[in-house]
Amino acid sequence: MEKESFIPLVVKWAQAHGFKEIQANMEGFETPKSYERAADNIKFTPDVTGVNMFNRHYLEVSMKTDQLRGSISKWKLLSELAGMKGAKLYLMAPRGHVRFTREMIEQYNIPAEVVKID
Repeated sequence: MEKESFIPLVVKWAQAHGFKEIQANMEGFETPKSYERAADNIKFTPDVTGVNMFNRHYLEVSMKTDQLRGSISKWKLLSELAGMKGAKLYLMAPRGHVRFTREMIEQYNIPAEVVKID
């Protein structure tokens, strides 16, 4: 399964948990703001963002991937941004990817909450 196919599930989860002003990197929604890393001009766009308790939180689909370095960089950036704004990074892991996600955030010391989605 492709990462993009899980974005609608993440949007549904966000709506069910009281998030407002949801932006998603999919058709039918406003695209979240992209962030560019100055060192190499690589752009990172969150999968989903939403406002809860006056803060914009980041929700990212997490899957086992060959491009692990890119995922880790993106998670670190989004967790830093969330931390500066008093918000949270939620890593939304489909079945079979939860353990991998937990191991990665522990190994790379990334402050994030792992949520299982089906």
